[in-house]
Amino acid sequence: MAARAYWQGQIRLALVSIPVEIYTATKSGAKIRFNQIHEPSGKRISYEKVVPGIGPVDRDEIIKGYEISKGNYVLLGEDEIEAVKIESRKTLELVQFVDSCEIDPLYFEKPYYVAPKDELAEEAFIVLREALRKSKKVALGQLSVRGSEKLVALKPCGRGLLLETLRYADEVRAGQSFFSEIDEAKPKKELLDLASTLIEQRSAPFDASEFEDRYVDALRKLIDKKAKSKSKKAIIEDVDDGGGAEGSNVIDLMAALKKSVGDEKPKSGSRRKKSA
Repeated sequence: MAARAYWQGQIRLALVSIPVEIYTATKSGAKIRFNQIHEPSGKRISYEKVVPGIGPVDRDEIIKGYEISKGNYVLLGEDEIEAVKIESRKTLELVQFVDSCEIDPLYFEKPYYVAPKDELAEEAFIVLREALRKSKKVALGQLSVRGSEKLVALKPCGRGLLLETLRYADEVRAGQSFFSEIDEAKPKKELLDLASTLIEQRSAPFDASEFEDRYVDALRKLIDKKAKSKSKKAIIEDVDDGGGAEGSNVIDLMAALKKSVGDEKPKSGSRRKKSA
């Protein structure tokens, strides 16, 4: 089945409008999600809406509230919330262009693929894509979708474009407060050289297929094994953690780095997987 577009509309650059379709670039099917089950009956547990001291309440009696202080809420009806929603617009206007390095990775949220809607839109789409590529710039705009407005960045991605939603400034914490107590002293040159050599030895082009979620793989195997088993009890297997801790907890950093550099094997003959 063909992928369903997350958003359809047009990208506008000054007087030029380009009909496009936006598709989510990630999928959640790979993650394993659990439900809570009543073990004696094997049925899924549901939850009642209850108020402390009152008990179960009707759904009609529930409204939304924003906590302004402990136990104090501003109550809002659905009609009030609907009244302030942003009117859905089918136009993404590109209002600014910045160098990609200017956007801190902390602001990036979720990626989407952007493709021209039809053949008539391709020429303008390609011009925009190549202009961004040539200038090495990222386009910024605000996308109105489902009643809210998202800050987005647009950049070339192969033959298409990649749109990434960005966090707003008030959604990102300043990191320096967490680092204030770290010593500002510079490391010894020999230690720095050894660490740099180790980094160089382990450097390679990024290939996401080289990495696997071992926890998810183990869960899938456990679920498959349990599904084939007639027993209702959980199957528990001992997991070898590769041996206990050896030696002292106090590590000689210089010796550890030297040993790490010496233990690294040459890159030649490396059996890397092909990129997905």
